Amino acid sequence: MKNESLITDYKSFLDNGKTERECVAQLISWAEKAGFKDAYKCDSLKAGDKVYVQKMNKAIALFVLGSEPIEKGMNILGAHIDSPRLDVKQNPLYEKDFLVYLNTHYYGGIKKYQWVTLPLAIHGVVCKKDGSVVNVCIGESETDPVFCISDILPHLAQKQMKESASDFIPGESLDLILGSSEPSKDEDENPSNKKDKITAKKAILSILKEKYGIEEADFGSAELEIVPAGKSRDLGFDRSLILGYGQDDRSCAYTSARALIESKAGSRTNCCLCVDKEEIGSVGATGMGSHFFENALAEVIARLSEGYSDLALRRCLAACNMLSSDVNAAYDPMNGDLFDRANASFLNGGIVFNKYTGSRGKSGASDANPEFIARLRNLLDGAKVKYQMAELGKVDQGGGGTIAYLAAKYGMNVLDAGVSVLSMHAPWEITAREDIEQAFNAYKAFLTLA
Repeated sequence: MKNESLITDYKSFLDNGKTERECVAQLISWAEKAGFKDAYKCDSLKAGDKVYVQKMNKAIALFVLGSEPIEKGMNILGAHIDSPRLDVKQNPLYEKDFLVYLNTHYYGGIKKYQWVTLPLAIHGVVCKKDGSVVNVCIGESETDPVFCISDILPHLAQKQMKESASDFIPGESLDLILGSSEPSKDEDENPSNKKDKITAKKAILSILKEKYGIEEADFGSAELEIVPAGKSRDLGFDRSLILGYGQDDRSCAYTSARALIESKAGSRTNCCLCVDKEEIGSVGATGMGSHFFENALAEVIARLSEGYSDLALRRCLAACNMLSSDVNAAYDPMNGDLFDRANASFLNGGIVFNKYTGSRGKSGASDANPEFIARLRNLLDGAKVKYQMAELGKVDQGGGGTIAYLAAKYGMNVLDAGVSVLSMHAPWEITAREDIEQAFNAYKAFLTLA
């Protein structure tokens, strides 16, 4: 491997960034070590300055200011840092027949059956009424307990096995086992004992109170995510592949952010944008569909010597070049009939360009201009970067989208460009080391585009 440190750091980013908050915290730490400052703490900005703007600890925009007027546009690397998972409900804790459960609601496009019988971890925050925040990460240390969703044994699964894959594990059954107690009939025989009995739920609440200072009511103001427990690993005897959670889209977020942080100021301003909520439509205050990005850019423009104007903001956005850094489905030889092989992306084939995304008749697509693609081809060929042109799958088979269409509405040039992923949206996804490196090299080269 030509850049082993890149892969080592990438796997560390995955392991320590299983939620949006954890990703943003890592990016801020790296950025500040590289000289980036919080834009809100800067009274004025000039060419060569490096700043960031974050939103609710779940989205971030990083800028390296160039010498040209910002009205002439920026080079933007845009990725998302949310991944499919299970979210904990607001009133989640309950006991049923001597087992204690945590009630969940799945987030994003998952195959529900893939999440049962796996070791799972709890990540997130619990915000208390006094304003304090308890950071939660349980299930990652070797000394931590893990959690699990049970499944029915094959011997009793005749009815279940006849149902469709989308139905045989109902969403309301994806509840996490937290603990247990010894079965007892005392309550039936002597109801007065019920008041004195320490139930399994009470025992769990006692542990939460003692170890984390969390009361049951605090779940109402918590943001807890259930993710696969454990670290990313090298896959295969030749260690050419990486098995890890959340590689859609943290493989692109990591390589984009690292390319930006390591870049030097030139004539054109560079930006890396990492947003939330892509897996559910880019909604909310931290998704690409919000005004976060343009508000962040407005704050930067307001601190430049030219000063802020709405026209300057609009001109800048319209003159930008952007790579929508998002993953593509890798060709799966076990399911080759789902792909148009000549237009599929392959593991180890380099960064993937998608001229358009969308579903079937390009519904919801962002369709890049060929003039822009030609410039990128010339740039990457000159930098000796490996790339491939692809679609997600066969035309009528399905489809997908990215944040590209939300950036394209400003009139900028946008092209989807990311890493090829096998088993996308599964708890454990597969990428190739070669593709992580080529994506990083491609993003570095893109930031030099004049």
